Amino acid sequence: MANTLPTILVTEPIPTKVIELLSKHAQVTVGDKGYYSKEEHLLADIAPYDALLCMLSTPVTKQVLAKADKLKIVANFAVGYNNIDVKAAHVLGIKVANTPDVLTEACGDFAMALLMAVTRQFNAAENYLRAGNFKGWEPLGFLGMELRGKTLGIVGMGRIGIAFAERARAFGMNIAYHNRNKVAKEIEESLSATYVNSVEELAAESDVLSLNCPLTLETHHLIDKDIFQIMPSHSILINIARGPVVKEVDLAYALHNNIIAGAGIDVFEEEPIVHPELLTAPNCTLLPHIASATFETREEIGLLAARAILSVLNLEADNSIPNLIRP
Repeated sequence: MANTLPTILVTEPIPTKVIELLSKHAQVTVGDKGYYSKEEHLLADIAPYDALLCMLSTPVTKQVLAKADKLKIVANFAVGYNNIDVKAAHVLGIKVANTPDVLTEACGDFAMALLMAVTRQFNAAENYLRAGNFKGWEPLGFLGMELRGKTLGIVGMGRIGIAFAERARAFGMNIAYHNRNKVAKEIEESLSATYVNSVEELAAESDVLSLNCPLTLETHHLIDKDIFQIMPSHSILINIARGPVVKEVDLAYALHNNIIAGAGIDVFEEEPIVHPELLTAPNCTLLPHIASATFETREEIGLLAARAILSVLNLEADNSIPNLIRP
């Protein structure tokens, strides 16, 4: 008898528990790491699948969607979804889901850790020790900026921005933010957060500028040489949002020329490529897109994407569809 199970393509290995859940209901194919980051590979293989569970690096373009004759849902293993042509999917009747909420706390922890690493020069100090240069305590060794009393400026006070702000408040930081819209009054009050009218004004008054906004046409290269010139010379940039929000060549120049004091970067403009001048920039902590990298969070991300798929394919008793994206 021919196999009548629905077919699901998972573009690369994800937590085993997620694959086991999907495999109870469908025939699951798991791609090799990075293979489906190329559009031509997805174009060649997508036609027979009923569902696609993909990564932020998977180019789910209009061309791919048009080739996907059976596809009913694309579930992104991420809170972002700028890799998917959502409008094209909507026109073709293909649902799109992402995974909000489950990575908020992990990303909030990570942003705070990244800030600490930059302000206290963890990378430089560890490299110094590993090179055999540590000869004892030094009164002027690796001095950094204290956080208490400093201002954290957040561009994008959404779930992750709020989580970062909560942690920064525990360190005694003042919170300012810029959004397209002000956050709820009770959140402002709980964080003692001040709304600032523009990114330029926020950059000028922040000791730490954190990017927690989505990537859109408006936020592409939002942070460039003009913003770096506005920022105080002692200030730090943190980016765990999306790489293209920052113009990397301008960031590298700002760091090499002491226009700002440091940066903590987890996402990159041409990911996984990193601008070579950024690789040599002083006091710049560079990490490989790991803000959500805890066992618990990555599993929950996968399970949320899987539930969306199972709901759309009517493979669960509860057919409510979580976290759908609308154009």
